[in-house]
Parts: sequence; C-alpha cells; structure tokens
Amino acid sequence: MASSNESDILIIGGGISGVATAFHLAQLGEQVTVLERGEIAGEASGVNAGGLGGFGWGNNPDLQSYLTAGSFELFKSLQLDMGYDIEFHAPGGLQAIHNAEQWDYTRERVFKAQTGGYQAELLTAREARAIEPEVSESLAGFMFLTKRGRANPTKATVAFSDAAVSFGADIKTDHDVTAINQQQDGSWQIQTRQGEFRAKTLALAVGAWSRPVGNLLGIDIPIVPIKGQMWATDPAPPSIFHLSGSVESPYDWSRQSHNADLPPEVTHRGDIRITRHLYGGQTRNGEIIFGGDRQMVGYDYTPDAAGIEVNRGQATEVFPMLSRLAISRTWAGIMPFSMDGKPIIGKIPQFENLFVSTGLASSGFGRGPMAGKLLADYIHTGHPAPVLAEADPARCVVFK
Repeated sequence: MASSNESDILIIGGGISGVATAFHLAQLGEQVTVLERGEIAGEASGVNAGGLGGFGWGNNPDLQSYLTAGSFELFKSLQLDMGYDIEFHAPGGLQAIHNAEQWDYTRERVFKAQTGGYQAELLTAREARAIEPEVSESLAGFMFLTKRGRANPTKATVAFSDAAVSFGADIKTDHDVTAINQQQDGSWQIQTRQGEFRAKTLALAVGAWSRPVGNLLGIDIPIVPIKGQMWATDPAPPSIFHLSGSVESPYDWSRQSHNADLPPEVTHRGDIRITRHLYGGQTRNGEIIFGGDRQMVGYDYTPDAAGIEVNRGQATEVFPMLSRLAISRTWAGIMPFSMDGKPIIGKIPQFENLFVSTGLASSGFGRGPMAGKLLADYIHTGHPAPVLAEADPARCVVFK
C-alpha cells in the first residue's frame, strides 16, 4: 500500500491493549497503524494503580494465568531488556484478611492455589509486619502473592507505544473515528475528522467504548462501562513496599448469587454497596495511591466523595498510618466489563479480517500486554492460541 493513510493492519485504540498489539505485530514485521482519539494512556490504561501479576503460571495455565503472568513478564522485559523506565518493581503483593471467616476462605484458596502450582502463602499479621512494617497487627492475617508488582501505568503504556514505533508502527493520536465501512474487496475504510484511512485488517481495542464503536459496524459488543475511582496522598517517605489490597471483596463475591443485570465482581448494585474493594500502594515519587469501587454509572468520571471515604477507611484498617495523611487528589476512570466476566479477544464472527480485544475489566493494565501478544499472534498466523477459546467473541458478539 502506497499512501501513508493505508496499512495492512489498523488498530483503533491507544490504551495498553491496543499499543501492545501494535508492538507485537510490528515486531513480527507487519505494517500497522494505531488510531487513538486522545492521547496514549489517556483513559483507564493511564489512571489506574499500576498493579501487575497474580498467582503465577501454575501447572496448567488458563487464560487468566496467561494474561496476568504473561503480561508480568512482558512488563519486566520492557524495562530490563529494552531499557524503558516504567518504574517496574516486583516485591510481591499482600491481601489483608479482616476476620476469621475470611481467614478460613483464604486458607482454602491458598491450598487450592498451591495444589495447582500457583505461588501463594498465608501469613499471620506478625509475619506480614516483617516485610510490610506499617500493616495493622490487629488483622487476622494476609495472603502473600510473590508474583505481584507494580509499574507506572502512563509510562508503561507510552513505552509500549514508543517500542511499537521503533519497530515501524505508525501511532496517530487525536484521531477520533467517526465511521467504519467495509469495501467490496473486504478491506476497511475508517473515517476520522483528520482524514480517511484504509486497511486490510481491522482490530478494535477501545476498552469501555467497545459497544459504541461496534455500533459503527452494526454489531453489538456487550461491554458495560464500569467506573473505578482512586485517591492519592501527597508524597510521603517510603512507607508501603508491596502492592496491597484486601480479600474482603473476593470473599463477598464468592458468597453472592450472580445478578444477570450486572457484570460479575462489582461493588454496587445501583446505589447500594454490596462489598468493599481495595488495591493500591506507594509510587516512586512517594504518593500513596488506593482505589477500589467498581460501579455501573455509564461514562461518568465524577469521583464519589462518599465512596472515596469508604475506600480510605478500608485502607486505613490495613495501614493505620494513613489516618495521618490527607487526600490530595481524586480521580476516576472507565473500565470495560463483560457480562460473563471473561475477556473478549479474537475474530469477530462472520468476518475474516475484523478482530477485537476488550473486556479486561479492572485488570486491563495488568493483563493488556499479553492480550495484545495473543491477538497479534492470531492476526499474524491466522490461528488463535488454544487458551483463547474461552475469550472467543462468538459467544457474545452479535449483529444488530
């Protein structure tokens, strides 16, 4: 293709999944263009806590293991092998256990994880304080995940974009897609306010905007936008050394019946809170950042002050020293949740050259790089990895 607005593969979306897909395709020698309506990492990929990893690969990795453990290794390689400073560090992660019921639940969870070859440990509060001195000694205990860490989400997403460009990808920001049409020869015509683009193959990596973009194609990609919100303190001396959270929400979700009108693992049903959810840590610049709420309120970016205080209260139960620090800023981002809780990654039914990567939920940043690699390999070879079977778009994407 001769024109600079023509490419073999065009990706809509410049979040972590989109730029990681572009990076891996460019590494494979594909001619790829990315269209992003704003700036790289301008949405959820750049405004999260930067949490990475999970339980490791295990003996028989499923899709969740591939996405979390695989992305963990890709972030590590981005910094250690390619030289991008993304503030990657991997000290492990702690999840607080608040009471005896949660202890019993977590003990069984750790046993099952260890039996499956995953890496998890059960710690008393005293043992946890040996590696994280500021945690409360009054808690029932902690689950420790050795394969957890953190990176700066904006730096990491921009680094994948820069790495894609270094291999020949064309990244175009401030390009809002307004129309998509398939031509008689099967190629794609993509209209933006800055001009027209053409591509042989099209991939959608637009996160929480999957349904509106799908509408341009006459298909329904059933993604629900879920608001997550965060808060931060002013920079403080080094105080929190691990990615930290709580087992309260997994425990509550395990006991709740599924509501067909909501995606799994949210914190609210309408305005009613059904659990508290917590994750966060301390950044290189000293800010302590926590968040947790997952609420279905459309595309509303307004932080909920009451929800922030609930989250701060839970964080303070884990780290009492937080009661002495004021909140300096709050913000929110919009995350893509599927109705069955599984990602949607692969080829759109009835098209040979239309692909999608979405539904990575609240772990989009931590799972996006491997989602991008799996999608890139699928596009390049024409064959999906077997592990993508449970993410097949055919299970839920329909024509209108």
